[in-house]
Amino acid sequence: MYSLGMRREFSARHYLIGGDWGAENREHAHHYRMELVLEALNLDRHGYLVDIVEVEQHLEAVVADFAGHTLNDLAAFAELNPSIERLTTILHTAFRTRLAHLRLEALTVTLWEDDIAWTSYRAPL
Repeated sequence: MYSLGMRREFSARHYLIGGDWGAENREHAHHYRMELVLEALNLDRHGYLVDIVEVEQHLEAVVADFAGHTLNDLAAFAELNPSIERLTTILHTAFRTRLAHLRLEALTVTLWEDDIAWTSYRAPL
């Protein structure tokens, strides 16, 4: 199985809902570090897993949908707690949709909200 990973960083704001999490219930910012990993059994006829330039364009578009925004205000988080786990799943869905035309076996999104806390979501395609 081949894997190809790419990273991006972006900042966004959020506040947690549905529980008493102290300061986390007040709007605050995170500088997120995201890693996208694509997996496939075979390379294309040029010896590539994917066209990196194309994947970079999708990365930029997805990040633009979240960067600089308050996550709670986005339709994807309507009535949902914007936890790092939920954000990772929503990012995964966005990439899954955008990259559906590629012959991938799996896609993983890993997201750090600081230097010690991260989450990851991997699913076969």
